[in-house]
Amino acid sequence: MRWRVLFRSDALHALSAGDVDRLRDELRMTDIVDLRSTYELSNEGRGPLEHEPIEFHHNPLFDGDPSESERKEAAEMSLGERYLGMMRFGHEKMTNAVRRLARAKGGAVYHCAAGKDRTGVLSAVMLGALGVSDELIVADYALSGERIDEIIARVMSMKGYKDTLLDMPEDTLHAYPESMQEVLAGVASEWGSMRDYLVAGGLSEDDLDRLAEKCLD
Repeated sequence: MRWRVLFRSDALHALSAGDVDRLRDELRMTDIVDLRSTYELSNEGRGPLEHEPIEFHHNPLFDGDPSESERKEAAEMSLGERYLGMMRFGHEKMTNAVRRLARAKGGAVYHCAAGKDRTGVLSAVMLGALGVSDELIVADYALSGERIDEIIARVMSMKGYKDTLLDMPEDTLHAYPESMQEVLAGVASEWGSMRDYLVAGGLSEDDLDRLAEKCLD
């Protein structure tokens, strides 16, 4: 994998002026893919990067509030099962996010609120499509666990997230390897591979080739 091409992040609205300079001048960021919902975007905004000449793509994996029955159903699922549900429900959106990242002219960042769940699954999809081993995909996801306390504290400080987090199942507040292992097994059973998942979602072979050319040495 080539370094400094794609970046997984939490929300970008708290960047400092120095952070912005680094993203623009050193990392040559050309594209942002925001996976947050419309509600999240309107609440927190885009932050200082809104004023930079960087392409912004709002690509929510899901939008709107789930119903009470949907909340109850999700609460009875494991985190890995919820991730697989997100992949099914947001299949087209997930595929479109990969398309945007593959076509970015330079460095690109994709983010949600915490940088663990939506972005973690998107990372797994792209890594799998690029031929990265399941073992390394799981390890990449589990890295979030090393900073989980800081992630939770930051999300809890944002508007509208505290109550949401408190209502979520307990396993949402972790990044256990088992969650991603369950995703990989589910993808293998349902679609065959991450590459097949993206092709089924409408990603072209040309865009898969672009992603590989951008990301692989």
